[in-house]
Amino acid sequence: MTAPRRALVVVDVQQEYFDGPLQIHYPPREESLANILNAIKVAGAADIPVVVVQHRMPDGAPVFVEGSAGWSLHPDLDTAIDPSWKRVHKQYGSVFAGTDVAEWLRANTVDTISIVGFMANNCDLATAVEAEGLGFSAEILSDATGAINLANEAGQVSAESLHTTLMVLLHSNFAAVATTSQWVAAVESETALPKSNLVTSALQGSAHWK
Repeated sequence: MTAPRRALVVVDVQQEYFDGPLQIHYPPREESLANILNAIKVAGAADIPVVVVQHRMPDGAPVFVEGSAGWSLHPDLDTAIDPSWKRVHKQYGSVFAGTDVAEWLRANTVDTISIVGFMANNCDLATAVEAEGLGFSAEILSDATGAINLANEAGQVSAESLHTTLMVLLHSNFAAVATTSQWVAAVESETALPKSNLVTSALQGSAHWK
């Protein structure tokens, strides 16, 4: 099997998720941050291309206004950035929408994106789903992401339940889900991460809930 040609996509590791109304609740954000920083260190050592993505909203928006404290990257990431890495600003959930990320990946002969950052329940999910239609395989590092507690007219869900559900959902079709340590081992061995599929996941689900 051909070794995957990876790029690490670091999604929106911004202060809104640490100090703002969108604070990550699960996994603990400082643990996720440590795993994100470990992943970028490993990527750099393995010559894996890295793209750092930053969400921005127009003036007057409640979050992510360019130049605001919440819009800023977490300082630990900011100091770790290599000038050779690609930097992207986006305005939609997916890192592909309205950007040149897909073209950049193809120019770097990438066929697999490894997703870290925030949030699992928004931009990570949108990116993994859109990757399929663009012809890229996706990986997501479960302990280098995070989700928030949600409540609205449709119901309520805790961050932990939401995160677990999304990892199961993604692994069933859209992305190979693994821990950071599992991803590091795959990078070092130049192997693909295992991924389930919808039929297998459905059969296993049926057996579990009998």
